[in-house]
Amino acid sequence: MLIENAATGLIVLAAIVISSYPLGLIALACSVIGTWIGYSGGKNRATAAQGLFGYNSVLAGLAFSLYLDGSAKWAFALAGAAVAALATAAAMHVMRHFGLPVLTFPYIVLTWMWLLAAFHLNVVHLNAKIQPQDIVSLQPDLKAGTIEWLTGLINGVGQVYFVEGLVSGILILLAIFVAGWRLGLYAIAGTVIGGITAYGLGAEITMLNSGLYGFNAVLAVLAVSFAYRHAGGNNFPAGLLAAILTVPVAAGIETWLNPYGLPALTMPFVLVTWVMIAGRQLLNKP
Repeated sequence: MLIENAATGLIVLAAIVISSYPLGLIALACSVIGTWIGYSGGKNRATAAQGLFGYNSVLAGLAFSLYLDGSAKWAFALAGAAVAALATAAAMHVMRHFGLPVLTFPYIVLTWMWLLAAFHLNVVHLNAKIQPQDIVSLQPDLKAGTIEWLTGLINGVGQVYFVEGLVSGILILLAIFVAGWRLGLYAIAGTVIGGITAYGLGAEITMLNSGLYGFNAVLAVLAVSFAYRHAGGNNFPAGLLAAILTVPVAAGIETWLNPYGLPALTMPFVLVTWVMIAGRQLLNKP
């Protein structure tokens, strides 16, 4: 959530456990693995203490657990957590030359590559959620279902950690408020603007109710408005613009990945945040 607060992390972990006890254990184990690798490197102990080597490991572990099948998926999740930490370190080294944050890019690429590798590796079994679809024959029922605004908006917060449900979503939102009331309002604004934008653009009702157009918007508004705001202070209007942009970007990436059956994950948030930060670096120059 781009927040450095131990209490926030603990509440988020509780929310994951409530949603799924095995996922909660995997999240904790993967955080331990990623953080240990950061500490063992020696040079970046302060960075490791901030949790910056752990969050990609947690997300990778959760993704592997959800998108893989079979008894070996737990081992793959733990191994993926270790690789994600190493990939995060490598990405930090490369991205600092561009003045851009790593964000969740390492976990996204790692997850995509491993899911694609499953098509050529018999030991790796994909979950039924991974269903490649021909774009030409793709005809989603955009009007199917009844929109449930409260559920969809709360899920828009919870989906950052792949969880659905009012209790888990509200707990994660509470965790953000613990770190700061302004951050909590940013998160609410992100899921609301993401949901309204997606609805206005005619998105699928089922995806709206699942919060799949909200979580990238939440992350984008937190990143642009707060975590990577300019030196002058708050940049909430830019954060709202970033949240809006994640919706069409998410739809486009979903379509692009349909032939492979891959999820978009948080790539819309990463791309939009990079664009906003890089554009500001150029436009703010005298």
